[in-house]
Order: sequence, then C-alpha cells, then structure tokens
Amino acid sequence: MNSRLLALAVAVTLPVLNPSHVLSADTKEKAAAASEEDGKFFDAEGTPTFKIENGTVDWYTFSGYRRYHSDCHVCHGPDGVGSSYAPALAESMKNMDYPTFLSIVAEGRQNVGGGKENVMPAFGDNKNVYCYLDDIYIYLRARAVDAAPRGRPPNKADKPQGAKDYEASCMGG
Repeated sequence: MNSRLLALAVAVTLPVLNPSHVLSADTKEKAAAASEEDGKFFDAEGTPTFKIENGTVDWYTFSGYRRYHSDCHVCHGPDGVGSSYAPALAESMKNMDYPTFLSIVAEGRQNVGGGKENVMPAFGDNKNVYCYLDDIYIYLRARAVDAAPRGRPPNKADKPQGAKDYEASCMGG
C-alpha cells in the first residue's frame, strides 16, 4: 500500500483526540526539513514539511498551494485566512497534528455550538483532494508558521519523479 494512503488509513482509524489535549504550537524550527526523499521533505519527527530557499518553494508546497486554491479556498478563504463560515487554516494548523488533519479532511466533521453550525464535508472519496493531502498539509503548514507568504509562490522546484509516479498511481493514470 502506498505510504500516503497508509497514513490516511491510519489517521481515519485513530480515536478522536481528547478536546483537552493541547498540542504545542508548530514553529518554523519544528517544521524545519530534516530529511528528504525524492524531493519531499520531512521534519525531525517524519512529518511532511516544506523547504523554502531563496524564494523558491519545494514542489509539494507549490502543489499544495494549487490544490488548496482549487478545492479548499472557497470555504477557508484565500491562502488559508478563513471566511465567515470556515476557520482560518493558516491559524488552526499551528496546533493541529498531521494525523488529525488527515482525519478531518478524509472524514469531515461537524461543530455545533453557540448558535453556530460549521460543517466540513468529507473529501476521502475525492481524488482531487485525497491524492494531494500531503501537498495541501505542507502548504498550510508553511502558511501557519509564516514561512510562505500569501499569494502564489513566485518560484518552485521542478516536479520530482516520485510525485509524478504517485500522482499517476493515485489518479489511476
């Protein structure tokens, strides 16, 4: 099984986190790339992350920007800044771990309280989203720790062969 799909399968079977459990806020230091595999970067804990050098973003951050603005920005606002009916992901991602992100996007969730109802639809069956979950996570993580500014990244790394192979496999091409 592909590592991304395995991560998704694990994430959606995890128990719901205790609401009192508070993660320490993500920072540029925690998100720093510690390893790389075929153009994809990981932090010291093995979580997908970004690498931005001299204004050039890695392929996955750029792809995440594109995918986010294709499917997520309609509710969550451009560049993850939020809207009147969906949270600012550039802010909430500061305290959200990778498995929780995967679970929420795949399964969706509903928050009701204070006379307000927020519904995040499930995207686990939408290949245009789940085939690019890591990319979207990486982009939003970069936004959350202020490593990536608002707007389209001006420069990007070339698409690595691993990304091409995974995309073809996931999308069925």
